[in-house]
Amino acid sequence: MAELKLSESRDLTRIERIGAHSHIRGLGLDSALEPRAVSEGMVGQTAARKAAGVILQMIKDGKIAGRAVLLAGQPGTGKTAIAMGMAKSLGLETPFAMISGSEIFSLEMSKTEALMQAFRKAIGVRIKEETELIEGEVVEVQIDRPAVAGAASKTGKLTLKTTEMETVYDLGAKMIEALGKEKVQSGDVIAIDKASGKITKLGRSFSRSRDYDAMGPQVKFVQCPDGELQKRKEVVHCVTLHEIDVINSRTQGFLALFTGDTGEIRAEVREQIDTKVAEWREEGKADIVPGVLFIDEVHMLDIECFSFLNRALENEMAPILVVATNRGITAIRGTNYKSPHGIPIDLLDRLLIITTQPYTKDEISKIVDIRCQEEEVEISEEAKALLTHIGVETSLRYAINLITAAALACHRRKGKLVESEDVTRVYNLFLDVKRSTQYLMEYQNQYMFNEVPVGDGDEDDPSAMLS
Repeated sequence: MAELKLSESRDLTRIERIGAHSHIRGLGLDSALEPRAVSEGMVGQTAARKAAGVILQMIKDGKIAGRAVLLAGQPGTGKTAIAMGMAKSLGLETPFAMISGSEIFSLEMSKTEALMQAFRKAIGVRIKEETELIEGEVVEVQIDRPAVAGAASKTGKLTLKTTEMETVYDLGAKMIEALGKEKVQSGDVIAIDKASGKITKLGRSFSRSRDYDAMGPQVKFVQCPDGELQKRKEVVHCVTLHEIDVINSRTQGFLALFTGDTGEIRAEVREQIDTKVAEWREEGKADIVPGVLFIDEVHMLDIECFSFLNRALENEMAPILVVATNRGITAIRGTNYKSPHGIPIDLLDRLLIITTQPYTKDEISKIVDIRCQEEEVEISEEAKALLTHIGVETSLRYAINLITAAALACHRRKGKLVESEDVTRVYNLFLDVKRSTQYLMEYQNQYMFNEVPVGDGDEDDPSAMLS
């Protein structure tokens, strides 16, 4: 039974979900902002990636804010992939908020409130504060336990040293408990926050590296600190304006960030926060980090939202707005007027427009290869060529969707390599848009509420409604 239990145990520490853009690692540019042919999951779209790289560099240098960029192109040409590449290239410190145009139409809050919250999620505040630390190498930890349990609290002494001095500190019950949790022993280099009492283990001292014959790979050796034991260090906290709004507007404070119950935030609260942040900037305690707000399917916004975006971009603390659309000349939502991309002309005039082009056959082949590696599917060259041909004739998204389905078909026949017969099998099982439309045109008179006109003879024929 013990062997059976061991064989059934699973490693649950690493759970990854393969998404449509999980293979994107960046924009695939070199140091001169020149796009590589295939790099960081990006293939083709060299002109669009180079333009995005220029925008990205200006964002990093802090030379651009309150500007807007439009990614325009046909469906399946990598607009969202470029936006995801920008997010990965910016790093963790620059806020990147991503919404879809249809997300803001909610019953819980107004459209402009949803957009305002999205804007403030994309504006970071880097708050600086000085804290006092005690940093040194542990020489000895001495804990005095009472002879009778519960008679008195534990007491003890902690000896810390640097290269220049050594001091003994008296310990209370809380500090003894904290040391026990961190498993601090002599030879460890630790830092103690004087304000909160938090203990951080920095590593083991190099002078104690020969204490044991073997050490685990997670053990890090550091130099013994020099100078005074007590030091003042600058600590930087990075938060977004939206997080500050939520903490100050809700009764449950920061817990609202975890529950998602933010609700509408009053304008007075935001004004007070903006005033406070402006004071911190003048005093040198905080810096504003304009991030990126990406709105996908921007044509889904209506005329009221576009008017709000026009005004919001003029704000001094506006982020960089990146929007994407796959529409041509179409009606602006909420009006009867038509405009390029379904965006009003006055907003279009503010946008830097980056266009994406359809992928070539070679580029589709490379993308299929990358997706096969990402989804851990071993595929033959013939099957890969067939998927590329399907991608050219139908769409890239349809070809990518067939990869996992073909792998399952291969697994079903107990094969190890996906062959062209597996791709053909799933191609016949799942229709693409062209074949589905052709099927509808053939059997349109058997569907309800059909809008395609049919012949006069079919209208009176009752058998036409039977399947």
